Amino acid sequence: MKKTYKIDVDCANCANKMEEAAKNTTGVKSANVNFMTLKMTVDYEDNQDIKSIIQEIRDKCKKIDDECEVYF
Repeated sequence: MKKTYKIDVDCANCANKMEEAAKNTTGVKSANVNFMTLKMTVDYEDNQDIKSIIQEIRDKCKKIDDECEVYF
């Protein structure tokens, strides 16, 4: 299942790091962060708890840039 989220990030390099962090999260097939549109698209593996995965992604993103936000 693919879902798209609005993100708030100020730096393209941070956006790239956030994309890698999301890709390396258990339960995620793929992830893409588009810095120009400020959107993150996450493709989840089947039968996953999406709420807990996106919370984990959000926590990882906060470690990269504590001022970023992932809106879900």
